[in-house]
Amino acid sequence: MNFLAHLLLSGSPAAPDYSDIVVGNFAAEAVRGQAGVLAYPPAVQRGIRLHRFIDSFTDAHPLVRRTTARLRTAGLGKWAGVVSDMGFDHLLARDFAHYHQIPTESLPAFAQRHYALLHARRHELPERLRHLLHYMRRDDWLTGYARPQGLERALLGLSRRVPSAEILATGAAAFLAELPTYEADFREFWPELRGASQLFISTEV
Repeated sequence: MNFLAHLLLSGSPAAPDYSDIVVGNFAAEAVRGQAGVLAYPPAVQRGIRLHRFIDSFTDAHPLVRRTTARLRTAGLGKWAGVVSDMGFDHLLARDFAHYHQIPTESLPAFAQRHYALLHARRHELPERLRHLLHYMRRDDWLTGYARPQGLERALLGLSRRVPSAEILATGAAAFLAELPTYEADFREFWPELRGASQLFISTEV
């Protein structure tokens, strides 16, 4: 899953260590190895482990494998998983009120709350993510995911930044071409991922 999903799966804002888990979940994008994890306080480590759990659960799930298989067939090859992750974030953002467990919080409000939280603790993030957060916040990536054009821009940007990833420029078109099929996969998959993530948070020590 991509940024929006990881933030949304970070647990209840009422939990005492919520902000630590959010920071760890976000930082995990650039934390490498056990030594990298242990450099953080225990509560932030939980967020890093949550991020890794979410990724492992997602990659192994039959519904996600079905989605990525279709995208590989559409020509995305080894980048099918990236398009799946970002395509699912598009669906999550587009129908945010349906998937968010706080019905009174809109996607823009959710996004601004997390930009502020991460910006306030940016000194705890790896340098690469501090730069990324600057652009994410400035250009409001989380809200932008809700529009097909936002998905297109995100994948086009990746295609230009990542070596040998030019094919990602076609990823949005491939995902949107079979949107009802991917919507059905995501609607079935999300409750399972959310339930597994909640269980992980409640049992992880």
